[in-house]
Order: sequence, then C-alpha cells, then structure tokens
Amino acid sequence: MPTILPGVLLKINGAMPTKAIIFDFDGVILDSVDVKTRAFESIYLPYGQEIAAEVVAHHEAHGGVRRYQKFRLYHQKYLGLDINDEQLDDLCTRFNQLVFQKVIASPYISGARNFIEEAFKRFELFICTGTPQTEIEEILEALSLTKYFKGVYGSPDNKIQIVQYIQKEYQLQSDEMIFLGDASTDYEAAQHYGIKFIGVAGKTSPFPAGTTIIQSFEEIQVENL
Repeated sequence: MPTILPGVLLKINGAMPTKAIIFDFDGVILDSVDVKTRAFESIYLPYGQEIAAEVVAHHEAHGGVRRYQKFRLYHQKYLGLDINDEQLDDLCTRFNQLVFQKVIASPYISGARNFIEEAFKRFELFICTGTPQTEIEEILEALSLTKYFKGVYGSPDNKIQIVQYIQKEYQLQSDEMIFLGDASTDYEAAQHYGIKFIGVAGKTSPFPAGTTIIQSFEEIQVENL
C-alpha cells in the first residue's frame, strides 16, 4: 500500500535544496476529476450504458492521458470506429463545452490555494497537465492563478516531454524538483527523471507501494520543502 500521511506535516529531504515544484491540475489543485469523468460518460451514453461504463472505467484508471488519445481509443475499441481529425476536433470542442465552467466552479483541494500562494514566495512553480494548452491557460486566468506559475504546460505534449522541457528551459536538476500529482502519468514522469514525487490522494490511488501520499495540502509546510 502507498504511504498515506493524514494530518502529518510532511518534510521532503534531498541532496539539493528544492528550487521548483511541478503541479498537475485536476485532482491536485482543483477537485475537478469527476467533472471530466461525467463528461466522458455523457458523450458515450448515447451508445449504451455498458459502453459508457467501460469508458468511465478506463478514464478513471488512466488519469492524465490527453483526451485526444482517449477519444481515438474509445471510438475504436468500444464502437469499432476510426475517427478523422475533424471528428476528433468536434468531440474535443464538445468536451470543452461540457467541462470548462464546471471545472472553474470546482472546489480547491483542501489547502491548495494557500499552499500555492506561499510556495510562490520561495520556489518556481509549474503546471504540467493533460488538459489542452489554451484551455488550461484560460482556466488559470479565470481563477486568478496565472501569476503564481513560472510556466504552464498542457497537451499536446505528454508529461514526460513537458518535464524535460522545464528542466532544460529553466536549468533545473532532478533533485531540485518536486512533482505533485494524482495520476499514474504524473508518477511516471517524475520517475523517468528521478524527481521527488508526492501523490495527492483522490477516489483511487494508482501509485505503487512506498509512494508518499497526502490527502490535503495542510499536510505540507512550505518551509519544510
């Protein structure tokens, strides 16, 4: 089982002082994961409840994978259909229309906004998300969060590509960084580069045994990072 630390003030120790924190967005900053789950369900429900349930199960097990990939997979795997780029764009536009306002209206993960405001004073902060680039920029602007982040990066690049870019662009070493995520793609990107990782617990926990997990940002003191 992952290491869950309810109510504990977590301290991350490393060879180098922390200089940067990378955040996923849905499920880490906002409690918005279910908004996107329900959007996928709504789009596939016309094809039957069984197909919609299969889509939801896959989506929940593969958080952080960009929606373009999921739509291609779901249409091919569950409907037996290959979709072209125009159809894919239409699906993604519909998805955005279903989720945008609901994401903005979602509550923060407990303590997340205060943590960001405090961490901003000490570290360089970054967003690394599967949400499309333009969409995540608009969401952060609507929430008045843009000013806190040195860089904001979404799809079409995947998270391993994004982390590589952040390291090179900002001249950061792996042991100077912390990645906060709630999905296996977050964990894999951190592992790929040897970056310290903290999982944010949601409805499910996709992380292997020994992973440090928090349930709220009250468990982390910025000065201990």
